[in-house]
Amino acid sequence: MSDERPSQGKAVFTSGATMRHVVVMTSTGAVGLVSIFIVDVLNLFYISLLGQQELAAAVGYASTILFFSISFSIGFTIATTAVVARALGAENEPEAFANAGAALVYMGVMSVTLSAIMFPLLGPMLDLLGAKGETHAIALNFMQIVTPSVPLMALGMCFAALLRAKGDARRAMYVTLWAGVAAAVLDPILIFYMEWGVTGAAIATVLVRVVLMAVGLYGAVWVHDMVRMPSPAHLRALVRPYLAIAIPAAMTQIATPVGNAYVTGSIAAFGDDAVAGWAIVGRLYALAFAGVFALSGAVGPILSQNFGARKFDRVTRAMWDSLFFATGYTLIIWLALIAVNGQIIAAFGATADAADLVRFFCWFVAGTFLFQGAIFVANAAFNNLGFPMLSTVFNWGRATLGTFPFVFVGATWWGPNGVLLGWGLGGVIFGVAAVIVCFRVLRRLPEKADAALPPPPASPPTANSPFTSGRGATA
Repeated sequence: MSDERPSQGKAVFTSGATMRHVVVMTSTGAVGLVSIFIVDVLNLFYISLLGQQELAAAVGYASTILFFSISFSIGFTIATTAVVARALGAENEPEAFANAGAALVYMGVMSVTLSAIMFPLLGPMLDLLGAKGETHAIALNFMQIVTPSVPLMALGMCFAALLRAKGDARRAMYVTLWAGVAAAVLDPILIFYMEWGVTGAAIATVLVRVVLMAVGLYGAVWVHDMVRMPSPAHLRALVRPYLAIAIPAAMTQIATPVGNAYVTGSIAAFGDDAVAGWAIVGRLYALAFAGVFALSGAVGPILSQNFGARKFDRVTRAMWDSLFFATGYTLIIWLALIAVNGQIIAAFGATADAADLVRFFCWFVAGTFLFQGAIFVANAAFNNLGFPMLSTVFNWGRATLGTFPFVFVGATWWGPNGVLLGWGLGGVIFGVAAVIVCFRVLRRLPEKADAALPPPPASPPTANSPFTSGRGATA
């Protein structure tokens, strides 16, 4: 397969039109995310066909909790992209590849530890969310099957981050795209043909994560040969700058499920119909705004490579391009959701409060993603340009001050729809503030560069490391 290997050593984002890089990286990332989100929507759709509202509610509770592990993993992938892409931008390929190996080690340790901590706490976490009776039991069974596979998911995401850092948008897309294809095949077989219901959905999730990791490993290790097992000295030297990005980024990501957990608990007070509607909305906005979600990850390597190359004007230009893209995309999707909200409600068989929530989201709340997209783009800049604590401040501000009081007032005055309205409006204030602070940060980049771009932390490993394939790339 040596003919598949792209040329080594080029920081592809340091030249060419920044808008083109933003569009290509975002569109390929969105295709991969859409494949996952579509399967997630179909998964909920299949479960809704089983005719028990408790099943859909249970999946809603489980997804809220499992999102914590996903968010933590995303935080570590942000650090992975930053340390690898910066080294590539500085034309230090040996350091970049050694950093890639170190990132995989850190991700593996983190994900195994997280899975071990979460497993015995699943029941109490469901209690905190308000799950009761059969719904509680179904959600607990689902999570007990899926939680041990967190390391598979985390490593797969890390491999995809390496491919994005390298600039291989197509193969980064394949990681999630093939996982989505696997889920599309496995879900109906295990849920319906095997008649395993929610248990089948959980088993399918585990198998899909195996595919996720395998495809990512193939692209990063076999195709690009961009992973070197670092020396102990390199691991020790890199851990501090890596965690300086990873921990704030992880805390930033965890803020979102904290806010969503509060929203879920608030909606749970109105019954299983309302929770089922929130579960539909959760999948709907993830699918509809996949381009915005993808943008937050896609712009990271663009910013990091140009920051590493000290091309600060291109960093600023990429930020403007990202904001223009997010705004146009959100307006188009909002209009589309208004147009097809009736069909969405009918497709899921939603009734009563569930139908009202979906309709209200499409008409009113979806538009607030204009400001949520601004937070995503600003956070990508903070995380990749040496200001990760700012992303933590803004995301936690959004998840707490921008969620709790707004949702509480909304729930008190307008019921389940008021919960969604409060959730959406809280993002407006923090979206505007994040963009203002972001452009102030961009003006400080030249003075930040020396501190954020240290020399290589250690000598790169030799070519006889376990990850070195010897197919032409040298460490």
